[in-house]
Amino acid sequence: MGDKIIDAAEVAKHNSAESCWVVLYGKVYDVTEFLPNHPGGTQIILQLAGKDATEEYDPIHPSGTLEENLKPEACLGTIDPETLSKISSKAVSERKAERTRTEAPAMSTLLNLDDIEAVAQKQISHKAWAYYYSAADDLFSKSLNNTVYRSILLRPRVFIDCTNCDLSVSVLGQHKLGLPIYVSPAAMARLAHPAGEAGISSACSKFNAMQIISNNASMTPEEIVKNASPDQVFGWQLYVQTERKKSENMLARINRLKPVKFVCLTLDAPVPGKREHDERTRAAVQTSSETSLLQASGGTPMEGGGGIGQQLFAGTDPSLTWKKTLPWLAEHTKLPIVLKGLQTHEDAYIASLHAPQVKAIILSNHGGRAMDTAPPAVHTLMEIRKYCPEVFERVEVWVDGGIKRGTDVVKALCLGAKCVGVGRAPLFGLGAGGVEGVERVLEILSAEAKTAMRLLGVEKVEELGMHHINARAVEQQIYDGPAGLNALMPLVKPKL
Repeated sequence: MGDKIIDAAEVAKHNSAESCWVVLYGKVYDVTEFLPNHPGGTQIILQLAGKDATEEYDPIHPSGTLEENLKPEACLGTIDPETLSKISSKAVSERKAERTRTEAPAMSTLLNLDDIEAVAQKQISHKAWAYYYSAADDLFSKSLNNTVYRSILLRPRVFIDCTNCDLSVSVLGQHKLGLPIYVSPAAMARLAHPAGEAGISSACSKFNAMQIISNNASMTPEEIVKNASPDQVFGWQLYVQTERKKSENMLARINRLKPVKFVCLTLDAPVPGKREHDERTRAAVQTSSETSLLQASGGTPMEGGGGIGQQLFAGTDPSLTWKKTLPWLAEHTKLPIVLKGLQTHEDAYIASLHAPQVKAIILSNHGGRAMDTAPPAVHTLMEIRKYCPEVFERVEVWVDGGIKRGTDVVKALCLGAKCVGVGRAPLFGLGAGGVEGVERVLEILSAEAKTAMRLLGVEKVEELGMHHINARAVEQQIYDGPAGLNALMPLVKPKL
């Protein structure tokens, strides 16, 4: 059957939940049996039933996804190329045109991350921009992530030789990085540019910067690390799946990749937040004819849309616990564990009790994309300093969210962070200029951080401390209730 030539008119007939065919990369697939198992729900496939789905499918699915999820007999044959135009929907054609890139300015002319984001917004599709830009509810946490750094003042020193400045740091006790800035896990990089996550890896290699690969990357981990430099450091983000075997199989693959040095277990989004910018784009591309098709075929259009973010979280296990999940993880990987998404001093304290399995924690509110009005990482850093400073001795503390300037990086380091993550910025850099755009992001942040350190009279990252900043304006905003650390013991069996 796989060598059969199939006319587009025949494909077009199979446009319902009872018989659903799609064209991908010139091949015709019967995905009827797979519909109920699609992580993004049946609706997203039914919108393209009987049509060429390649334009929609390609930017958000790593290679090998078809082979992993469909039986060999699902491939019915090859589409007759002379008839292919008959099933190219108007909506797909419009989205293809929308992704046509215009000539971008030279990356060297972009002076800050806002410049890069502005160019990226013109270069990438509206759907991609909305997914990257979106955050939960009223975007308050996303906004506060940025503005909180402005409330912290630096304390420059004079008459100090500032000729030299070294941004290098070591993480997890052994891996030396060229920058205290890493790329946070962010999904769907190929929506921004065909180079995708591998392009981000290439840019990181130039600066010896660390990259955490998203669980929902649009390329496979193998593809992303394939051309990595010998000393390049990667982490791999894990969203534990309800179907645990999928996560266990993925961990087995990751264990075989030498460039991946740790597993980053993400905890701050057990369920998806309400990201209205993202959801509106889904509603916008769902035409009335597509809605009619869904209803006719037994599907239910999602009220208010339901964007990329909603689809990506399908299948994520919301039942993780300290007592059960970390022991399960220890059974399937010996790699160090980094816990991402801690937002209170209590959780940071519990995590520190799980050293040495847990080597580091990432203070993060998921870029404001999960719970709106959740605190920025700066607040949590200051909570830890106030209530349980011993955490800094037990595990490394990393932060992400809201970094727009090199001065933001330096302020986080002064507060005790070991390194600082950026998520949206590399994606917008990729959208603005491909690999060169990501390089420009890292170049801007590192140059600004060096300037700030020199004006503080600091030569090495480890010399930065609280005496270099005035954070009194932020101190009044942090949690001021009881520490409550003794009450946490029933939640955890610590490995002291």
